[in-house]
Amino acid sequence: MLPRQRVETTLRHHEPDLVPWGEHSIDYNIYEMTLGRESWVHAKIKETRGLWDGRRDEIVEGYKRDVPELVRALGMDIVTVGMNPPAGHHPSALERVDEVTYRDGHGNIFRVSSATEQLMPYKINTEGYEPPTVGQLQEQIERLESEPPAKPEDSCWEVMRHVVSEMKETHWINTCAGGLGFPAIGPTDEIRYMNMALLEPEVLSKWTELQAKRLMCQLPWLAEEGVDSVMPCADLGSSTGLFGQPSLLAQHVQPWWAEYNRRAHELGLKVLKHCCGRIWEALPLICDAGFDGYEGIQASGGMDMAELKAKFGDRLTLWGGVWNEHLILGTPEDIDEDARYAIGHGAPGGGFIYGATHSLAMGTKPENLEEMQRARERYGTYPIRVPEVAAR
Repeated sequence: MLPRQRVETTLRHHEPDLVPWGEHSIDYNIYEMTLGRESWVHAKIKETRGLWDGRRDEIVEGYKRDVPELVRALGMDIVTVGMNPPAGHHPSALERVDEVTYRDGHGNIFRVSSATEQLMPYKINTEGYEPPTVGQLQEQIERLESEPPAKPEDSCWEVMRHVVSEMKETHWINTCAGGLGFPAIGPTDEIRYMNMALLEPEVLSKWTELQAKRLMCQLPWLAEEGVDSVMPCADLGSSTGLFGQPSLLAQHVQPWWAEYNRRAHELGLKVLKHCCGRIWEALPLICDAGFDGYEGIQASGGMDMAELKAKFGDRLTLWGGVWNEHLILGTPEDIDEDARYAIGHGAPGGGFIYGATHSLAMGTKPENLEEMQRARERYGTYPIRVPEVAAR
Protein backbone atom coordinates (compact mmCIF):
# COMPACT_ATOMS: atom_id res chain seq x y z
CA MET A 1 0.00 0.00 0.00
CA LEU A 2 0.97 3.61 -0.47
CA PRO A 3 1.30 5.60 2.79
CA ARG A 4 -1.96 7.51 2.25
CA GLN A 5 -3.79 4.24 1.57
CA ARG A 6 -2.61 2.92 4.94
CA VAL A 7 -4.06 5.95 6.69
CA GLU A 8 -7.33 5.80 4.74
CA THR A 9 -7.66 2.11 5.61
CA THR A 10 -6.97 2.46 9.32
CA LEU A 11 -9.35 5.45 9.60
CA ARG A 12 -12.07 3.13 8.28
CA HIS A 13 -11.11 0.76 11.10
CA HIS A 14 -9.80 -1.83 8.69
CA GLU A 15 -6.33 -3.35 8.71
CA PRO A 16 -3.73 -1.97 6.28
CA ASP A 17 -0.51 -3.77 5.38
CA LEU A 18 1.54 -1.83 7.96
CA VAL A 19 0.66 0.39 10.92
CA PRO A 20 0.83 3.99 9.62
CA TRP A 21 3.16 6.45 11.36
CA GLY A 22 2.90 10.22 11.74
CA GLU A 23 3.55 13.08 14.16
CA HIS A 24 1.64 16.30 14.72
CA SER A 25 4.88 18.19 15.47
CA ILE A 26 8.59 17.52 14.98
CA ASP A 27 11.22 19.83 16.45
CA TYR A 28 14.22 21.05 14.48
CA ASN A 29 16.72 18.81 16.27
CA ILE A 30 15.03 15.74 14.73
CA TYR A 31 15.47 17.26 11.28
CA GLU A 32 19.11 18.03 11.96
CA MET A 33 20.02 14.62 13.40
CA THR A 34 18.21 12.81 10.57
CA LEU A 35 19.11 14.98 7.56
CA GLY A 36 22.59 15.93 8.75
CA ARG A 37 22.23 19.70 8.27
CA GLU A 38 20.83 22.74 10.01
CA SER A 39 17.08 23.24 9.73
CA TRP A 40 14.62 26.07 10.27
CA VAL A 41 11.62 23.77 10.81
CA HIS A 42 10.13 24.36 14.27
CA ALA A 43 13.45 25.92 15.21
CA LYS A 44 12.02 27.76 18.24
CA ILE A 45 13.97 30.87 19.26
CA LYS A 46 16.32 30.45 16.28
CA GLU A 47 13.35 30.73 13.91
CA THR A 48 11.93 33.67 15.87
CA ARG A 49 15.23 35.53 15.64
CA GLY A 50 15.47 34.63 11.97
CA LEU A 51 12.16 36.36 11.32
CA TRP A 52 13.34 39.37 13.33
CA ASP A 53 16.39 39.45 11.05
CA GLY A 54 14.26 39.49 7.89
CA ARG A 55 15.02 35.90 6.81
CA ARG A 56 11.41 34.89 6.12
CA ASP A 57 12.09 33.66 2.56
CA GLU A 58 15.04 31.54 3.70
CA ILE A 59 12.92 30.01 6.47
CA VAL A 60 10.04 29.19 4.11
CA GLU A 61 12.41 27.56 1.61
CA GLY A 62 13.85 25.52 4.47
CA TYR A 63 10.41 24.21 5.38
CA LYS A 64 9.66 23.35 1.74
CA ARG A 65 12.89 21.40 1.44
CA ASP A 66 13.06 19.69 4.83
CA VAL A 67 9.48 18.66 5.65
CA PRO A 68 9.06 16.22 2.72
CA GLU A 69 12.61 14.96 3.04
CA LEU A 70 12.29 14.08 6.73
CA VAL A 71 8.97 12.26 6.27
CA ARG A 72 10.52 10.14 3.54
CA ALA A 73 13.74 9.55 5.49
CA LEU A 74 11.84 8.17 8.49
CA GLY A 75 9.32 6.26 6.38
CA MET A 76 6.32 8.12 7.78
CA ASP A 77 2.87 7.96 6.20
CA ILE A 78 1.51 11.30 7.44
CA VAL A 79 2.99 14.73 6.83
CA THR A 80 1.75 17.58 9.01
CA VAL A 81 2.12 21.00 7.46
CA GLY A 82 0.75 24.44 8.25
CA MET A 83 0.59 28.00 6.97
CA ASN A 84 3.67 30.20 6.83
CA PRO A 85 4.31 33.92 7.37
CA PRO A 86 3.32 36.10 4.39
CA ALA A 87 5.83 37.52 1.94
CA GLY A 88 7.63 40.51 3.38
CA HIS A 89 6.96 39.44 6.97
CA HIS A 90 9.65 41.13 9.07
CA PRO A 91 8.49 41.65 12.67
CA SER A 92 10.38 44.01 14.91
CA ALA A 93 12.60 42.32 17.45
CA LEU A 94 11.52 42.44 21.07
CA GLU A 95 13.64 44.42 23.50
CA ARG A 96 16.35 42.16 24.86
CA VAL A 97 16.61 42.28 28.66
CA ASP A 98 19.30 39.62 29.06
CA GLU A 99 20.46 36.42 27.31
CA VAL A 100 17.11 34.69 27.71
CA THR A 101 14.64 37.47 28.54
CA TYR A 102 12.71 39.83 26.25
CA ARG A 103 10.09 42.56 26.70
CA ASP A 104 7.46 43.77 24.23
CA GLY A 105 5.96 47.22 23.86
CA HIS A 106 3.08 46.41 26.23
CA GLY A 107 5.35 45.52 29.13
CA ASN A 108 4.95 41.76 28.74
CA ILE A 109 8.02 39.70 29.64
CA PHE A 110 9.06 36.56 27.73
CA ARG A 111 11.82 34.04 28.46
CA VAL A 112 13.47 31.34 26.38
CA SER A 113 12.69 27.94 27.90
CA SER A 114 15.80 25.97 28.79
CA ALA A 115 13.94 22.74 27.98
CA THR A 116 12.29 23.60 24.67
CA GLU A 117 14.23 26.69 23.44
CA GLN A 118 10.86 28.35 22.85
CA LEU A 119 10.09 31.97 23.68
CA MET A 120 7.42 31.68 26.37
CA PRO A 121 5.32 34.19 28.35
CA TYR A 122 6.91 34.85 31.73
CA LYS A 123 5.03 37.86 33.11
CA ILE A 124 1.98 39.31 31.37
CA ASN A 125 0.85 42.88 31.97
CA THR A 126 -2.82 42.59 33.05
CA GLU A 127 -3.32 46.22 34.01
CA GLY A 128 -6.73 47.43 32.86
CA TYR A 129 -7.96 43.98 31.81
CA GLU A 130 -11.72 43.49 32.01
CA PRO A 131 -13.53 40.32 30.89
CA PRO A 132 -15.86 40.77 27.91
CA THR A 133 -19.58 41.24 28.33
CA VAL A 134 -22.34 39.31 26.59
CA GLY A 135 -23.12 42.41 24.51
CA GLN A 136 -19.51 42.83 23.37
CA LEU A 137 -19.25 39.17 22.39
CA GLN A 138 -22.57 39.23 20.54
CA GLU A 139 -21.42 42.30 18.61
CA GLN A 140 -18.27 40.44 17.52
CA ILE A 141 -20.30 37.40 16.47
CA GLU A 142 -22.64 39.52 14.34
CA ARG A 143 -19.69 41.31 12.74
CA LEU A 144 -18.05 37.98 11.94
CA GLU A 145 -21.23 36.64 10.37
CA SER A 146 -21.88 39.75 8.28
CA GLU A 147 -18.24 40.24 7.24
CA PRO A 148 -16.48 36.85 7.23
CA PRO A 149 -12.69 37.08 7.13
CA ALA A 150 -10.98 36.88 3.76
CA LYS A 151 -8.71 33.95 3.02
CA PRO A 152 -5.08 34.86 3.79
CA GLU A 153 -3.00 35.89 0.80
CA ASP A 154 -1.37 33.32 -1.47
CA SER A 155 2.11 33.68 0.03
CA CYS A 156 0.79 32.33 3.36
CA TRP A 157 0.08 28.96 1.71
CA GLU A 158 3.48 28.53 0.06
CA VAL A 159 4.74 25.64 2.20
CA MET A 160 1.39 23.83 2.30
CA ARG A 161 0.92 24.10 -1.47
CA HIS A 162 4.43 22.79 -2.07
CA VAL A 163 3.90 19.77 0.20
CA VAL A 164 0.44 19.01 -1.23
CA SER A 165 1.79 19.22 -4.78
CA GLU A 166 4.79 17.04 -4.04
CA MET A 167 3.29 14.46 -1.65
CA LYS A 168 -0.50 14.18 -1.82
CA GLU A 169 -0.46 11.34 -4.34
CA THR A 170 1.51 9.17 -1.95
CA HIS A 171 1.07 10.55 1.58
CA TRP A 172 -1.70 11.72 3.91
CA ILE A 173 -1.62 15.51 4.44
CA ASN A 174 -2.58 16.71 7.92
CA THR A 175 -2.67 20.26 9.27
CA CYS A 176 -2.93 21.58 12.81
CA ALA A 177 -5.49 24.25 13.58
CA GLY A 178 -6.75 26.20 16.53
CA GLY A 179 -8.91 24.11 18.80
CA LEU A 180 -11.83 24.67 21.10
CA GLY A 181 -11.23 23.75 24.73
CA PHE A 182 -12.68 24.82 28.03
CA PRO A 183 -14.17 28.35 27.90
CA ALA A 184 -11.14 29.98 29.50
CA ILE A 185 -11.19 33.76 29.03
CA GLY A 186 -8.31 36.04 29.98
CA PRO A 187 -4.66 36.97 29.46
CA THR A 188 -3.09 34.54 31.98
CA ASP A 189 -3.78 31.02 33.20
CA GLU A 190 -4.77 32.31 36.64
CA ILE A 191 -7.31 34.75 35.23
CA ARG A 192 -8.64 32.20 32.76
CA TYR A 193 -9.30 29.63 35.47
CA MET A 194 -10.95 32.22 37.72
CA ASN A 195 -13.15 33.43 34.87
CA MET A 196 -14.13 29.89 33.97
CA ALA A 197 -15.40 29.44 37.52
CA LEU A 198 -16.91 32.86 38.17
CA LEU A 199 -18.23 34.37 34.93
CA GLU A 200 -21.91 34.03 34.05
CA PRO A 201 -22.70 30.97 31.90
CA GLU A 202 -24.02 33.22 29.12
CA VAL A 203 -20.62 34.91 28.85
CA LEU A 204 -18.89 31.54 28.59
CA SER A 205 -21.43 30.43 26.01
CA LYS A 206 -21.05 33.51 23.82
CA TRP A 207 -17.25 33.41 24.05
CA THR A 208 -17.27 29.75 22.94
CA GLU A 209 -19.63 30.53 20.06
CA LEU A 210 -17.33 33.31 18.85
CA GLN A 211 -14.23 31.10 18.96
CA ALA A 212 -16.02 28.23 17.21
CA LYS A 213 -17.30 30.41 14.38
CA ARG A 214 -13.85 31.90 13.87
CA LEU A 215 -12.36 28.41 13.60
CA MET A 216 -15.03 27.21 11.19
CA CYS A 217 -14.19 30.07 8.81
CA GLN A 218 -10.86 28.33 8.14
CA LEU A 219 -12.27 24.97 7.08
CA PRO A 220 -13.14 25.86 3.45
CA TRP A 221 -9.67 27.36 2.99
CA LEU A 222 -7.98 24.17 4.21
CA ALA A 223 -10.15 21.92 2.07
CA GLU A 224 -9.42 24.11 -0.96
CA GLU A 225 -5.68 23.71 -0.34
CA GLY A 226 -5.99 19.94 -0.56
CA VAL A 227 -5.23 18.71 2.95
CA ASP A 228 -6.82 15.44 4.07
CA SER A 229 -7.33 16.09 7.77
CA VAL A 230 -7.43 18.94 10.22
CA MET A 231 -6.15 18.60 13.78
CA PRO A 232 -7.72 21.01 16.30
CA CYS A 233 -5.15 21.49 19.07
CA ALA A 234 -6.60 22.38 22.45
CA ASP A 235 -5.57 20.58 25.62
CA LEU A 236 -8.33 19.66 28.06
CA GLY A 237 -6.30 18.52 31.03
CA SER A 238 -3.02 18.02 32.84
CA SER A 239 -1.43 14.70 33.74
CA THR A 240 -3.76 14.45 36.76
CA GLY A 241 -7.17 15.34 35.30
CA LEU A 242 -9.33 17.80 33.40
CA PHE A 243 -8.87 21.56 33.71
CA GLY A 244 -12.53 21.93 34.65
CA GLN A 245 -15.78 20.07 35.16
CA PRO A 246 -16.94 17.87 32.24
CA SER A 247 -20.32 19.60 32.51
CA LEU A 248 -18.69 22.79 31.21
CA LEU A 249 -17.59 20.95 28.09
CA ALA A 250 -20.99 19.34 27.66
CA GLN A 251 -22.86 22.61 28.07
CA HIS A 252 -20.69 25.04 26.15
CA VAL A 253 -18.22 23.20 23.94
CA GLN A 254 -19.47 19.85 22.68
CA PRO A 255 -22.28 21.28 20.49
CA TRP A 256 -19.69 23.42 18.69
CA TRP A 257 -17.31 20.47 18.36
CA ALA A 258 -20.13 18.60 16.66
CA GLU A 259 -20.91 21.50 14.31
CA TYR A 260 -17.22 21.95 13.44
CA ASN A 261 -16.88 18.25 12.67
CA ARG A 262 -20.08 18.22 10.61
CA ARG A 263 -18.83 21.08 8.44
CA ALA A 264 -15.39 19.52 8.07
CA HIS A 265 -16.88 16.20 7.00
CA GLU A 266 -19.08 17.95 4.43
CA LEU A 267 -15.86 19.38 2.94
CA GLY A 268 -14.24 15.93 2.83
CA LEU A 269 -11.92 16.50 5.78
CA LYS A 270 -11.24 14.10 8.63
CA VAL A 271 -10.91 15.66 12.09
CA LEU A 272 -8.24 14.26 14.41
CA LYS A 273 -8.25 15.85 17.85
CA HIS A 274 -4.94 16.64 19.54
CA CYS A 275 -5.26 16.70 23.30
CA CYS A 276 -2.76 16.09 26.09
CA GLY A 277 -3.56 15.14 29.65
CA ARG A 278 -5.65 12.67 31.61
CA ILE A 279 -9.00 13.16 29.87
CA TRP A 280 -11.06 10.02 30.50
CA GLU A 281 -14.15 12.00 31.48
CA ALA A 282 -14.04 14.00 28.24
CA LEU A 283 -13.71 11.06 25.86
CA PRO A 284 -17.44 10.18 25.67
CA LEU A 285 -18.09 13.82 24.69
CA ILE A 286 -15.32 13.68 22.09
CA CYS A 287 -16.78 10.51 20.59
CA ASP A 288 -20.33 11.84 20.55
CA ALA A 289 -19.14 15.03 18.83
CA GLY A 290 -17.97 12.99 15.84
CA PHE A 291 -14.20 13.34 15.91
CA ASP A 292 -12.47 10.76 13.73
CA GLY A 293 -9.38 10.32 15.88
CA TYR A 294 -7.57 11.23 19.09
CA GLU A 295 -3.87 12.12 19.13
CA GLY A 296 -1.57 13.22 21.93
CA ILE A 297 -2.48 10.22 24.05
CA GLN A 298 -0.52 10.94 27.23
CA ALA A 299 0.43 7.51 28.50
CA SER A 300 2.35 9.02 31.42
CA GLY A 301 -0.93 10.62 32.52
CA GLY A 302 -2.68 7.27 32.69
CA MET A 303 -4.16 7.18 29.17
CA ASP A 304 -3.66 3.45 28.69
CA MET A 305 -3.78 2.16 25.10
CA ALA A 306 -5.36 -1.19 26.00
CA GLU A 307 -8.17 0.45 27.95
CA LEU A 308 -8.68 3.10 25.27
CA LYS A 309 -8.96 0.46 22.57
CA ALA A 310 -11.44 -1.56 24.59
CA LYS A 311 -13.66 1.41 25.48
CA PHE A 312 -13.39 3.72 22.48
CA GLY A 313 -11.53 1.89 19.72
CA ASP A 314 -14.68 1.29 17.69
CA ARG A 315 -15.40 5.04 17.56
CA LEU A 316 -12.00 6.73 17.46
CA THR A 317 -8.76 6.09 15.63
CA LEU A 318 -6.08 6.15 18.34
CA TRP A 319 -2.81 7.89 17.48
CA GLY A 320 0.24 7.56 19.74
CA GLY A 321 2.22 4.94 21.62
CA VAL A 322 5.88 5.79 22.29
CA TRP A 323 6.34 7.83 25.46
CA ASN A 324 7.95 11.25 25.03
CA GLU A 325 9.59 10.77 28.42
CA HIS A 326 11.29 7.61 27.12
CA LEU A 327 12.37 9.21 23.84
CA ILE A 328 14.17 11.90 25.84
CA LEU A 329 15.25 10.15 29.04
CA GLY A 330 14.90 6.45 28.32
CA THR A 331 16.69 3.68 26.45
CA PRO A 332 16.04 1.77 23.22
CA GLU A 333 14.67 -1.02 25.41
CA ASP A 334 12.02 1.39 26.76
CA ILE A 335 11.08 2.35 23.19
CA ASP A 336 10.76 -1.29 22.18
CA GLU A 337 8.45 -2.00 25.11
CA ASP A 338 6.33 1.10 24.38
CA ALA A 339 5.97 0.09 20.74
CA ARG A 340 5.06 -3.51 21.56
CA TYR A 341 2.43 -2.43 24.06
CA ALA A 342 0.83 0.24 21.89
CA ILE A 343 0.87 -1.73 18.65
CA GLY A 344 -0.11 -4.97 20.33
CA HIS A 345 -3.17 -3.43 21.97
CA GLY A 346 -4.04 -0.59 19.60
CA ALA A 347 -3.41 -1.91 16.11
CA PRO A 348 -5.54 -5.09 15.73
CA GLY A 349 -8.60 -4.35 13.63
CA GLY A 350 -7.20 -1.04 12.37
CA GLY A 351 -8.06 2.31 13.88
CA PHE A 352 -4.49 2.92 15.08
CA ILE A 353 -1.70 5.31 14.03
CA TYR A 354 1.79 4.94 15.45
CA GLY A 355 3.56 7.95 16.93
CA ALA A 356 4.96 9.61 20.02
CA THR A 357 2.66 10.34 22.95
CA HIS A 358 3.02 14.04 22.10
CA SER A 359 5.61 14.89 19.43
CA LEU A 360 9.19 14.27 18.38
CA ALA A 361 10.58 16.89 20.70
CA MET A 362 13.72 18.61 21.88
CA GLY A 363 16.03 16.21 23.70
CA THR A 364 15.02 13.07 21.81
CA LYS A 365 18.03 10.75 21.69
CA PRO A 366 19.16 9.60 18.23
CA GLU A 367 19.32 5.94 19.30
CA ASN A 368 15.76 6.12 20.64
CA LEU A 369 14.40 7.65 17.44
CA GLU A 370 16.17 4.93 15.46
CA GLU A 371 14.64 2.27 17.70
CA MET A 372 11.20 3.86 17.29
CA GLN A 373 11.53 3.49 13.54
CA ARG A 374 12.79 -0.10 13.76
CA ALA A 375 10.11 -1.13 16.27
CA ARG A 376 7.31 0.02 13.96
CA GLU A 377 8.78 -2.10 11.18
CA ARG A 378 9.36 -5.03 13.55
CA TYR A 379 5.89 -5.19 15.12
CA GLY A 380 3.60 -3.17 12.85
CA THR A 381 3.04 -5.57 9.94
CA TYR A 382 -0.49 -6.98 9.71
CA PRO A 383 -1.74 -9.37 10.94
CA ILE A 384 -0.37 -8.09 14.25
CA ARG A 385 1.61 -10.66 16.18
CA VAL A 386 3.33 -8.90 19.05
CA PRO A 387 4.84 -10.64 22.10
CA GLU A 388 2.55 -9.87 25.03
CA VAL A 389 3.48 -6.95 27.23
CA ALA A 390 2.07 -6.57 30.72
CA ALA A 391 -0.34 -3.75 31.53
CA ARG A 392 1.48 -0.45 32.09
